[in-house]
Order: sequence, then structure tokens, then C-alpha cells
Amino acid sequence: MTLNSIAAQIRYTLCDVSSQTKTPHLGSCLSCVDILTVLYWRTMHITPNNPANPERDYFLLGKGHAASALYTTLAYRDYFSPSALYEHGQTGSQFEEHPGIHAPAGVETVSGSLGHALSLATGMALSKQLQGAKNRFYVLMGDGEINEGTVWEAAMFAAGKRLSNLVAIVDFNKLQGTGESTEIMHLEPLEEKWRAFGWHTMRVDGHDLGALEQALEAAKSIQQPVCIVADTVKGKGVSFMENDNNWHYRIPTEEEVAQAKQELGIS
Repeated sequence: MTLNSIAAQIRYTLCDVSSQTKTPHLGSCLSCVDILTVLYWRTMHITPNNPANPERDYFLLGKGHAASALYTTLAYRDYFSPSALYEHGQTGSQFEEHPGIHAPAGVETVSGSLGHALSLATGMALSKQLQGAKNRFYVLMGDGEINEGTVWEAAMFAAGKRLSNLVAIVDFNKLQGTGESTEIMHLEPLEEKWRAFGWHTMRVDGHDLGALEQALEAAKSIQQPVCIVADTVKGKGVSFMENDNNWHYRIPTEEEVAQAKQELGIS
């Protein structure tokens, strides 16, 4: 399968699982699918048959409400069966709306509260750096999430320790739960802010798989922490969900799932 077809399959499954399990946050999930696809099929060193491999790269999900996107990516990357995804959000399920302590194989950390993943990653990355290990750490954050002050404390720490094994990716879809992220907080110019905090900064189209792959590959040779600002569209891939913040919480009907399937070209 091509990366495009993998991303389309993940998007369709997200819609179907949301509809059948009545779990929200589709818009936030759909905006980061392309980022996850490139990370898990091209960039990261992972061993799905041995998730605890000490030589693996680590992915930490900051925007925990997009847990379904991570679960679905892991399922199609063979960490577990995609059929298990239909337990999402059910009582006693390991597939919680935000990853919890009983999360499935491949999920590195809980993320019920936003803003902590980068701090966790900096400590983990420093530990591996001191050991001379080759593991790399990738953190995906939402643009609303970076309202949190702990993000910027971690950013200063990472730059101070020159953590060249750390990459932060901002899923900049311009919307958060209560409105437009750039109006709720003064985010722009976002890449210049990260650069001022001591990070090497890039800005890419977060739905251009080639551009994402190129940026993530380039990050491996940069001797300081890297931030990739990925311009994305909330609800990407399904026309009636794109840039509609109602899909932060709405659940699709069976008819809407069928329309999404057609638009995504899933047979």
C-alpha cells in the first residue's frame, strides 16, 4: 500500500469507529493522520512484534484527545488487530478516550492532561543522551495544547541541554475546543517563537507526505532539538468535516460514514 492509501484507510476507520463506539474528537484525529503515517511507516525505528525493544524510537502523544488516531495507526502497523479498535471508549477497554495506564502495546505514556508530553520527552531524551544511546523521541502536540506553560518550560530545558534526539511536531490546525487557536492565544509567528527558544524550526504542509518525510529525515542530522510546525486542516480528508469545529465533539451517523468512505476512496 502507498502512504496515501494507508492514510485514507486510517481516516475511514477513525470515522467508522467513532460512529459505532460513540467516541468524539474526529476532527483532531483526522488532522494528524498524515503526520502519524509518515512517522510510523517511514521515519521511526520501531519493532511492532517487540514493542518494548530498548533500541526503539519513542512517540509521545501530547494531544491526548487524538488517541484514536494513534490507536488506529498502531493497529495498521501490526501492533494489534484493527478489530480491537471497536472496543474504543467502552467500559474496561484499554482504548480509552485519552491514553491511560492500561493503554495497548505501542503507547508510550498516558496523556489525559495536555501539555505534559514534551516535558516527559525531554527527561527521557536527556537520559538516553547521557547513556550515549541512539533512540530518538517524537512528540506530537496540538496548537491549543501549546497554551500550556509547561510546554515552554520544556522547550527551554531541551534547548539548554541541546537534545538533538528530540523532535516536537505541532499539529497546527488552527482550531481548538472553544474556537480559533490563533485568537484564543497569540500563537503567531509560531516558528519564530520556537526558534527564539533555541530550537531549529521548520514549517511544512502537514498533509504533504513527501514534505513531512523530508523534514523528519533532515531533523536526524541537526544537532539541537527540532520543532516542525505542520500546517494542517481539522477534519482533513472528509469534505463536510474540514474546518468545522463541531467535529471536535460530534459523532458521525452511518450515512456520514458512508459518504466519508466514498470520498476517501475506500472500496
